[in-house]
Amino acid sequence: MIEEINKALQILKTGGLILYPTDTVWGIGCDATNEEAVNKVYKLKERVDSKALICLVADDRMLKKYVKNIPAVALNIIDVTDKPTTIIYDEAQNLASNLIAENGTIAIRIPDDEFCFQLCRRLNGAIVSTSANISGFPTPNSFKEIQPAILKGVDYVVNLQREKICSKPSSIIKLSNSGVVKIIRE
Repeated sequence: MIEEINKALQILKTGGLILYPTDTVWGIGCDATNEEAVNKVYKLKERVDSKALICLVADDRMLKKYVKNIPAVALNIIDVTDKPTTIIYDEAQNLASNLIAENGTIAIRIPDDEFCFQLCRRLNGAIVSTSANISGFPTPNSFKEIQPAILKGVDYVVNLQREKICSKPSSIIKLSNSGVVKIIRE
């Protein structure tokens, strides 16, 4: 796994795209602070950049780097949830501007996956994590279902967990600073 982390890090640090297994589905990733790399993700997915992307961070400490005010309930949700949960936060900061939604929000997940944790930790930053499909097409459940255009469009394909059948995408919860909680995707 160390060798795969090192190879993926090299690509991320130079503004490239990786295809990697996450705690949910196979994802297309890049350095979440690199605007050009984020543009490449939108282009590869043929997705309009007004549709926000999810980021992964290693832990609560890293989360604080990208969210100005983390509602207390967010940390409770992260601690008690038993399935992958992405939270949409108000007041995103220190990320590529084209990654932050027009209303200033950002969707972030702390993955329960050693590879993703180590990759974020070693990059010392957030990584984009969007499903490995062209917009409008189904999310692939396994590596074998990933479209050839996606495989050719990334700079590196992580050589781990290729036989794994992926679970469904994460749950998504919107937490506003005003205390409103809204379930976007269960």
